[in-house]
Amino acid sequence: MTLKELEIGKSAVIETVGGSGELRQHFLDMGMIPGAEVTVVKLAPMGDPMELQVHGYELTLRLAEADQIEIAPISKRTREHKGLDRVTDAEHPGLGEDGKYHSKKDENPLPEGTTLTFALAGNQNCGKTTLFNQLTGSNQHVGNFPGVTVDRKDGSIKGYPDTLVTDLPGIYSMSPYSSEEIVSRNFILYEKPRAIINIVDATNIERNLYLTMQLLEMNIPMVVALNMMDEVTGNHGSIDVNAMEAFLGVPVIPISAAKNEGVDELIRHAVHVAKYQERPLRQDFCDKNDHDGSVHRCIHAVCHLIEDHAESAKLPLRFAANKAIEGDHLILEKLQLDENEKEMLEHIVCQMEAERGVDRSAAIADMRFDFIERLCEQTVVKPKESKERIRSEKIDRILTGKYTAIPCFILIMVLVFYLTFNVIGAWLQGLLELGIGKLTEITDAALTAAHVNSAVQSLVIDGIFTGVGSVLSFLPIVVTLFFFLSLMEDSGYIARVAFVMDKLLRKIGLSGRSIVPMLIGFGCTVPAVMATRTLTSERDRKMTILLTPFMSCSAKLPIYSFFVSVFFPGKGGLIMSALYLFGILMGILVAFLYRGTLFKGEPVPFVMELPNYRLPGAKNVGQLLWEKAKDFLQKAFTVIFIATIVVWFLQSFDLKLNLVEDSANSMLAMVSGLLVPLFRPLGLGDWRICTSLISGFMAKESVVATLEVLFGSSIATVLTPLAAAALLVFSLLYTPCVAAIASVRRELGGKWAIAVVLWQCFVAWVAAFLVHSIGLLMGF
Repeated sequence: MTLKELEIGKSAVIETVGGSGELRQHFLDMGMIPGAEVTVVKLAPMGDPMELQVHGYELTLRLAEADQIEIAPISKRTREHKGLDRVTDAEHPGLGEDGKYHSKKDENPLPEGTTLTFALAGNQNCGKTTLFNQLTGSNQHVGNFPGVTVDRKDGSIKGYPDTLVTDLPGIYSMSPYSSEEIVSRNFILYEKPRAIINIVDATNIERNLYLTMQLLEMNIPMVVALNMMDEVTGNHGSIDVNAMEAFLGVPVIPISAAKNEGVDELIRHAVHVAKYQERPLRQDFCDKNDHDGSVHRCIHAVCHLIEDHAESAKLPLRFAANKAIEGDHLILEKLQLDENEKEMLEHIVCQMEAERGVDRSAAIADMRFDFIERLCEQTVVKPKESKERIRSEKIDRILTGKYTAIPCFILIMVLVFYLTFNVIGAWLQGLLELGIGKLTEITDAALTAAHVNSAVQSLVIDGIFTGVGSVLSFLPIVVTLFFFLSLMEDSGYIARVAFVMDKLLRKIGLSGRSIVPMLIGFGCTVPAVMATRTLTSERDRKMTILLTPFMSCSAKLPIYSFFVSVFFPGKGGLIMSALYLFGILMGILVAFLYRGTLFKGEPVPFVMELPNYRLPGAKNVGQLLWEKAKDFLQKAFTVIFIATIVVWFLQSFDLKLNLVEDSANSMLAMVSGLLVPLFRPLGLGDWRICTSLISGFMAKESVVATLEVLFGSSIATVLTPLAAAALLVFSLLYTPCVAAIASVRRELGGKWAIAVVLWQCFVAWVAAFLVHSIGLLMGF
């Protein structure tokens, strides 16, 4: 019987795990090992993927992958460790200062003034980036979807200028399954930080300690931060921190990163172990009495075999031995074993497999989970059922329910757009427009009274105030949209959207994980392109990047709002929703085209942890909104400001630099006139329209600024509503801004970036032409 056949609510013991290579290793690292007990929680609304509970946490798995895992059904789960009854209060002995569990004979204090570098490592959704903010005061964005940290982030610890903390991407193990795991592993292996700060989610401690064990094998000074201890104690659980320190041989500090509790103590320990290079006392986690010591003998034999090679390759011995046993090809290449040693390694491992009764990778994973279980039995008072878990289950009955999930998603997105464009954002926009208008009048009157040169006055009023001011008025709409996206991301809802949408996205050749970059694309294409780094398949990553431009970014909102207010007043929500929906539909059609041509094949397996729902922190949301507002303002006063002045200059002067009375005689009219024949079939045969679209390549917000400068308030007399509709469709689909294209170039290379520009312009022209032609046939 396979896991695919197990009914909802039923439990089973895993007997064998099929598959091969990195994916199978990932399953094992996630706890899907022979002997583990699993329970099917539910199926996604479309019947695939399934949600499982294993080792006390929830995973998603497609039915195709579940079909490769053989199981034996059980009536009820039995392998639930009781743990301690209670933890007696004891003073935390300040480890790292008195050296109680630290070897002093190898102590090697670093010279004064040495920069202490730290790797901040942990699982996804463990509060790592929140801790990074507390340590450094950085404004790094915090989210709840697995893999939100896609870039390397550095910052010095507050009060410790000679420190540098690097926030590594969230990972589950040191196996090279995803590009993020490779980035994190290579940083620790080859950049050799002075110490590691390993943050562990105390509410999900068994899952998190798997990575801790692998980090201890790196033989780098380390402290363990038990995060979310407030939730553990709030659910009547506890952890014997002193006993855990004795087990692991490194300082263990209970903290709550969100409440900034225990962080100061964590900093003191981290700085101390880094400065004095106090390495972990324990790296050997195999038990010589476990399964007759087969794994124990194998690991120690391999350590002796590869010791000189590991030293030459500057790899930690214990880590290299375990990875060599697992067959990690990247580590085996570094070790450079000769043929005799490779044969000896294979002989040792095959002997262990014969004695142990399972394959090499499963044996190593099981050894780690066995140690974690023994550790938790002696140090952890299991909390009652988590209030957060109970709350998440209740919410999931609706948001991931069979008949309610997709209607809820559509309703939530419509509500977000309605509140953004018709209520909150629109009201704030009106207030800002009043202020900008009043300031423009005062400035114009002051310049007139001062008898300032007419060209300079035109530059200030018609150029800067009209152009930049019109874009600034859309700041409230952009911030409001990001506010709602941030709530969805930080609460954990976007992870559920990926779970719900996986089967649907698979039909166009992608996995559910791709929904996240696409949703981020509604905010901005730049972070959406960067977010594709969380995708483990190069095929999926490229395809998702090429589809993100079809998700209308927030920078296009000023264009939509401008034309809706002029040509379609009172229909803002309807027109906006139709544009967003049309972009999605075009993306789906293009995805089918990609799947049949450039990206043949199947999407990667969908293995993802579903975090508990958590109330987004006001500080985190506020930080994100400030970053987006700051980015928007920087664009307004740099790119858009320059674009506005350039456009004003080109439309105010001719080739002989004479001030023109009619902008039709200007330099700008001559340049843009070359494109007029191309746009005339779309009903856009005015050079000023072409100019605004060119400026939109620098920044989409510049389109409205340029139109305001060139047309003033007369655009309604030049364009028909049908032409305005064609222009809206073209603006929706044509090339992203230069910043987004630069991101594509960074991820895929220059050829792909140029191809995106040309392809998007072609698709936009065809779509706008069809809209205009159909409109004419219908008599509009």
